[in-house]
Amino acid sequence: MRPRIRLATWPRLAVVLTDTPHPSCPDCNGEGGHNRDYGDHETGEYAGTEWDPCPCWNENRRWPLLPLPRLPRRRHPDVDPWGTGYSDEPPF
Repeated sequence: MRPRIRLATWPRLAVVLTDTPHPSCPDCNGEGGHNRDYGDHETGEYAGTEWDPCPCWNENRRWPLLPLPRLPRRRHPDVDPWGTGYSDEPPF
């Protein structure tokens, strides 16, 4: 296992320790897997791409280290939070 510290956003903002692909893997060259294009069986046209993970890496292996606080949302984004809404400078 080759741990790395990352920022995760789902299901909650947190700092996590994750596994990374082996950099000298002969199968994936450190990419962690392969993209495989596939076509429609009837027409033979391109239909999409699938991701095949390499056995040198487990993309589901992660451990949360530190949950980060959620920032409160401002209820009125157009209101100046430092002002009272009134100004005594011209124009009034």
